[in-house]
Amino acid sequence: MTGRERILAAFDGLPADSLPLMPITMMFAADQIGEPYGKYATDYRVLVEGQLRTAERFDFDYVSCISDPTREATDCGARIQFFYDQPPAVDELNALLADKSNLRRLKIPDPLGGGRMHDRVRAAELLRRRAGNEKLVEGWIEGPCAEAADLRGINRLMTDFYDDPPFVRDLFEFILDMELRFARAQFEAGAELIGVGDAAASLVGPRIYEEFILPYEKRMVDAMHAMGAKIRLHICGNIGRILAGIGSLGCEMVDVDWMVTLDAARRQMGPTQVLAGNIDPVKALRDGTPESVAAAIAECHRQAGARYIVAAGCEVTRDTREENVRALTAYARSHR
Repeated sequence: MTGRERILAAFDGLPADSLPLMPITMMFAADQIGEPYGKYATDYRVLVEGQLRTAERFDFDYVSCISDPTREATDCGARIQFFYDQPPAVDELNALLADKSNLRRLKIPDPLGGGRMHDRVRAAELLRRRAGNEKLVEGWIEGPCAEAADLRGINRLMTDFYDDPPFVRDLFEFILDMELRFARAQFEAGAELIGVGDAAASLVGPRIYEEFILPYEKRMVDAMHAMGAKIRLHICGNIGRILAGIGSLGCEMVDVDWMVTLDAARRQMGPTQVLAGNIDPVKALRDGTPESVAAAIAECHRQAGARYIVAAGCEVTRDTREENVRALTAYARSHR
């Protein structure tokens, strides 16, 4: 089977020749081709080369457009700090929506308008052209809570949930429209799977999640399914308090970070949810040995049972030893 076929079979609950292998690589991929991360995050041709080289070297089943969470915010006009060999970062002290009234004047950027969103669309198009049907191509957008944090500032947003719920909903409406346009552009360019990163959602409790965030994530997922896209949800951090809500979204796959056991995720999300993860990217993957990595991922597989994809809990760090990454590959290829 090709990597693409393997992943799609897993999504459909069909037999495959081995477990799918889908670790997130960004800085690790840039280092594989000897390019500074600043270029990887801002030039789609560098990203594509890094993803293809890494997927080929380690036999990954997919390639991804993921690089950093600031593309949408950049095109909205947010102040972003760019670095030579680190990811771009939002200037939180000078957030675009520090003054809430600016939302009324904010325009949704064109994802094909030549900005950083367009750069990611070009990445999806080139990845699909070069990977063909061998690897599944994954696009990426920000979820409602994560993008709101980028535009408003994380601390302001957390108090807005209590102080100004109507503003939060207006902001989420703007974000939903923007992200769906961005998702459609990537899907039409060749990304069959759309990753949704909503890291800030891990900071809230179940009441705030279910009242504010879950309804917008659900609308986002449903709209992308209507396009024909598959969905990967990635919420970094401890999502133990919101597992049941996440399981109700209907995503094809859910990444589970290392703070939550796959036992707990399986219990609360049910037997049909495809789970990915979730060894600690630093303690287990970077600092381990091939033998300990294999043992750790075997335990993840045991807890998840069927409907499992091999991956770390979050991004593979740039200084991870190659033999440890190959241990993930060896495990995936030796297990159905």
